[in-house]
Amino acid sequence: MDALSGVFDFSDYGALLSLVRNTLWAGLLLGLVGGLVGVFVVSRDLPFAVHGISELSFAGGAAALLLGVDVVTGSLVGSVLAATLFGVLGARARDHNSAVGVLMPFGLGLGVLFLSLYEGRASNKFGLLTGQVVAVADVQLAALAGIAVVVLAALAVLWRPLLFASLDADVAQARGVPVGLLAPAFTLVLGLAVAMSVQVVGALLVLALLVTPAAAAVRVSSSPVVVPLLSVAFATTAMVGGTLVALGTTIPISPFVTTISFLIYLACRLVARLRRPADRPAAPAVPSPAPEPATP
Repeated sequence: MDALSGVFDFSDYGALLSLVRNTLWAGLLLGLVGGLVGVFVVSRDLPFAVHGISELSFAGGAAALLLGVDVVTGSLVGSVLAATLFGVLGARARDHNSAVGVLMPFGLGLGVLFLSLYEGRASNKFGLLTGQVVAVADVQLAALAGIAVVVLAALAVLWRPLLFASLDADVAQARGVPVGLLAPAFTLVLGLAVAMSVQVVGALLVLALLVTPAAAAVRVSSSPVVVPLLSVAFATTAMVGGTLVALGTTIPISPFVTTISFLIYLACRLVARLRRPADRPAAPAVPSPAPEPATP
């Protein structure tokens, strides 16, 4: 109990809210971007790519921290580089997951190397991995907002053809949709979204924003309109709710974000399970055989 009392302290909670204003705005941006991008991450089966990009984004942020330059820029460079490499290597090897699996430990190793050489505050090192609740400065928030605008504009252009290609790539290609160009284009968009998320929730737990909300949404709906709305709502709830809870603790923000996101996913699975018997069509009645005519 004494250990828990040292972790949770909500006595000055009202005064602390002003310290996380930028983080709350960043959470809203991440919920919007992560929820929308996550729809295609799930439909195109790219969760492993999200984790791989986050490792190289972490390496870029750690390098920027070591060199004393902007961490957002470093993470962005790492994410874009990862997205480009995954697109090229995946296309040549015809096995996207293998390319991700090769580059992911390389990025993580580079990030650990850069952090071990960094002699600054330990909280800066820890924040790149697990996030920090009050780490979003005005300049960083402006950078995140700029990236969000680029991602949303790209999604507005790519949404319809990307949705078509995600549902049935062969039919989409037969209809003239440039399927070959959509894949690398979306990978770059995904890289930008990962770079945004790493700045707040850390590199290790990006999946809680870019995969879990959308995975929960598809459990309770198959509508192309409802699923993105639910995904954004779930991601925003996890992000903002995790921030508000973490504010009264000494624990980083990411465990709360991931816990809320996971609980939402479990609730959606439960709802899907409860709805399944009611939605399942009843078996057609088998007519009883007609009686045989009596023999004289």
